[in-house]
Amino acid sequence: MNRLPLITEHTADAKQLALLEDTRRQLGRVPNLYAALANGPQALAGYLALRDALTRGVLRARVREQLALLIAQENGCAYCVAAHTMRMEKLGAAGEEIAGTRRGADTDPHVAAILEVARAVLRDGGRVSDEELAKARAAGVTDPELAEIVAHVALNFLSNAFNHLAQPELDFPPVALEVPGR
Repeated sequence: MNRLPLITEHTADAKQLALLEDTRRQLGRVPNLYAALANGPQALAGYLALRDALTRGVLRARVREQLALLIAQENGCAYCVAAHTMRMEKLGAAGEEIAGTRRGADTDPHVAAILEVARAVLRDGGRVSDEELAKARAAGVTDPELAEIVAHVALNFLSNAFNHLAQPELDFPPVALEVPGR
C-alpha cells in the first residue's frame, strides 16, 4: 500500500508534470516509485538528472542494470529487485545470470569485479580496501568506471531507501527476495 500519494498528470502541478514527462521519456512509462518521488519535485529532479547522466557514461546498459539489481538485492528492496529483474530480462539475461548478479557474481571477470567493488562501496560506505581496489584494477576496472560505480551505488541507494519509506504498490512482476542458489 502506498504510504505517499502517487502524483499523476491529473494531480501534478506544472513542475511535477514536467518531471513525470521526463520520467516517461527516460523509461517509457511512470513507475509508481517515480510517481511517489514526485511528491518532492527536487528529489525526483535530482534522481532523474543523475540517472540520465549515467546513461551516457562508460558503463554499458547491461552492467548498469546489473549494478541496480545487485544494490537492490543488497538493500532488500523488493520493488527494485522486481523492476531490475524485468529490465535484465528485457536485455536478454536468463535466470541463472540474473541470480548470479543478485549474488554479486558474473562469468566475465571484469563485470564480476565491478559488482564486487559496488558491493564493497555499499557495505563499507565507500571504504574499499587497497587489496579490493588492486583486484578490481587487475580485472580491468578503470578509474572512470570506479567513479561511475560509486555514482550508481548512490543513485540506487536513493531509490531503494525511498521505496522503503514510501512503499509504493508494486507495478512490476513480483520477484522473491531470496536468491536461488544462495
